[in-house]
Amino acid sequence: MIDRKPLYRYPYHTPNGMDDLVMLSDGDALTGLLFEGSPNAHKLLPLGKEVELPVFDDTRRWLDIYFGGREPNFTPRYRIDGMTSFRKAVTECMCDIPYGSLTTYGTIATALAKTMGHPIAAQAVGGAVGWNPLCIIVPCHRVVGAGGLMTGYGGGMHNKIALLKMEGHQVDNLRVVE
Repeated sequence: MIDRKPLYRYPYHTPNGMDDLVMLSDGDALTGLLFEGSPNAHKLLPLGKEVELPVFDDTRRWLDIYFGGREPNFTPRYRIDGMTSFRKAVTECMCDIPYGSLTTYGTIATALAKTMGHPIAAQAVGGAVGWNPLCIIVPCHRVVGAGGLMTGYGGGMHNKIALLKMEGHQVDNLRVVE
């Protein structure tokens, strides 16, 4: 998920009963944003020194706006290391999903197949979406399976459901498979 060990970390307390977040940085850019309960958290949270950094201030401000129910009009400086060209393409697709909208793995696969000139499996898109080290800012929570099927979320399904509710989605229409 995050190739280089972060040098710095800082906590962020979330509202609405979600797990808290941890911001990770190399000192210059945000390199990770993950829920404390996510599968990779136990590997990453002991790493790095807890300090305040300008990028953490920007990220905290972005998160405050987002959790206040509005779409932020800026993005904190971030860098994602270790991306293949395919992961980069999927990340760009996720970043294009508007606040309050959903798309499917299949829709992303179809769009990428057109630009790449060969078939792309929805499962491959799912793997790239699940690899995302910057939850919420790169909105992987806005990607669901065909027919509204939610098959997993690296930050915990309860967090994905809470994020979607906060963005105005009727999650009762979505089918959860854990």
